[in-house]
Amino acid sequence: MTQAPTPTADTVRRLVRALLEEGGASRSGPEVRPVVEGGSPSTWWVGTRHVLRLATDRDTALRRRRELRLRDLVRPYVQVAVPTSVAHGDWSPGLAYTLDTKLPGGTAEEHDVSAVGEADLAGLLRGLREVPPRQAEALGVPRAAPRSLEALRRMAVAVAERLARADEFDPARLHQLTSPGAAQLAAQPAGAVLVHHALRGEHLVVSADGRVRGVLDWTGAVLGDPAEDIAGLALAVGSGAAVRAATLAGYGARPCLRGLWLARCDTVVRLAERLDGRAAGPRDAEALTLPRTQLARAWEAILLERVTEFREEGEIGADGPDEEACEGPGAADRPDEEA
Repeated sequence: MTQAPTPTADTVRRLVRALLEEGGASRSGPEVRPVVEGGSPSTWWVGTRHVLRLATDRDTALRRRRELRLRDLVRPYVQVAVPTSVAHGDWSPGLAYTLDTKLPGGTAEEHDVSAVGEADLAGLLRGLREVPPRQAEALGVPRAAPRSLEALRRMAVAVAERLARADEFDPARLHQLTSPGAAQLAAQPAGAVLVHHALRGEHLVVSADGRVRGVLDWTGAVLGDPAEDIAGLALAVGSGAAVRAATLAGYGARPCLRGLWLARCDTVVRLAERLDGRAAGPRDAEALTLPRTQLARAWEAILLERVTEFREEGEIGADGPDEEACEGPGAADRPDEEA
């Protein structure tokens, strides 16, 4: 099997010069630099206006090509910006590239999301729910079976003592989710929607005023469990904001709580893997910062956890979801705005 070439700065410069030549670029072309210094060589800034992404294997190339079509499909439904490609093709035989416009703003790791930004996230979740599954499937978007919350809970319980010994986590906090509770929060049949599946902080474009302006990297999208995107938002912006956004999008208590506990169990397992050296990447203090931050975000206490009874899926009705149950911390203490 022929090994795929590794993109270099020279590779990127030659490709960019060819792509932007008609636009009057200088002979040397715009400045190029990797998005992550010392990280993957597959994503590059091109000047100040573009980002170049290079597939380094055939599977990634397939997902890159599918993403181009999927972004066009979702753009009319979501209320945030989706990157636009100004050029695409193969940079090496069978390996795709996309040259996209850069969306202005920082990330959710750099800027806090405001209350208006939570409404932006609600529009995103609502729009994903409205994308016709058949059209997404016709583009090649795969279906993904929902994860077992009970299996994930058991994994988290198994490693929680390891975190306790490292003074990272109190295992008693996992007692809030029992085996029967996990079973009650199983994904509902016929509940599959288009799921971004990677709503991490680095993929949310956030402006300095806290608005969510765009969403990056649609290569991992699937038709599956919407609680996965709620879980992703819990890691990116905190459980309270994630649940408030999901509630505004029309989701009821069951998918909100399921997303909350997926996020919580995931953060316990991932931090343990990082501490044990089983996760990819370095183990220094800086490498532990994000897992620790995500654990803290996911374990924010919210009023929704008091809910013990759930409507059946499809709970969006004339009366809407239980707003008091789905509010985040401090909701009961807020004054009545109409008072």
